[in-house]
Amino acid sequence: MSASELSELAEEEERRRKRAPWGVIALVLLTGLALIRNGSGEFDAGPPQPASAAAPDSRTTVPGTFATAPAALSFAAADRIRIPAIRVDAPVLPVGLDTDGWIAAPPPDDPNLAGWFTGGVSPGEKGTSVIVGHVDNTKGPAVFYGLGSLKKGNRIEVDRQDGRTAVFEIYGIEVFAKAGFPGDRVYGSKGTPELRVITCGGGFSKQNGYDGNVVVFARLVEAR
Repeated sequence: MSASELSELAEEEERRRKRAPWGVIALVLLTGLALIRNGSGEFDAGPPQPASAAAPDSRTTVPGTFATAPAALSFAAADRIRIPAIRVDAPVLPVGLDTDGWIAAPPPDDPNLAGWFTGGVSPGEKGTSVIVGHVDNTKGPAVFYGLGSLKKGNRIEVDRQDGRTAVFEIYGIEVFAKAGFPGDRVYGSKGTPELRVITCGGGFSKQNGYDGNVVVFARLVEAR
């Protein structure tokens, strides 16, 4: 392929990204401000990262697990998220798009705060709902610091403002580079109620922050 053809493809990809914020969420969502520092002030250890075995498999259903999923719920804003396996219990604020047209992150000052993207469906509705949160801030770990240590089968509970709780079961955890983030794969609707929980991950540099995003894939298994 010639240089001019490569240039045209690159320009088309940039135009496509600007038309579809989902495709670039990882580029602008969460900057990740700090890692755990040792006594000398140098970065010493980072948040856990997903194991390769935790990636979603190619099957659309897992026998005995999702075959009897409950019916989709009607719309109701997210109010709180709990992930018992990593001791997350945090309020959820609505987040939209920033002034540049990209998805916004919750304020970083409060480490125990998550954001539900109001441009998508609400948790438990048919489609893919999205909850985001910081992995850390300048003072240390934040709400989704432990996200990469989750395992398939762990559950996520989302309290909704209609008084109901949507319970999701994790079927995959994966880290994606922000460059070339697979928006269609992560956010595309599978025709059933799904949830994605996202924070920063991958490599880290003081200049650019984290170079990837940890993404948790989960499906609705209970509504109470």
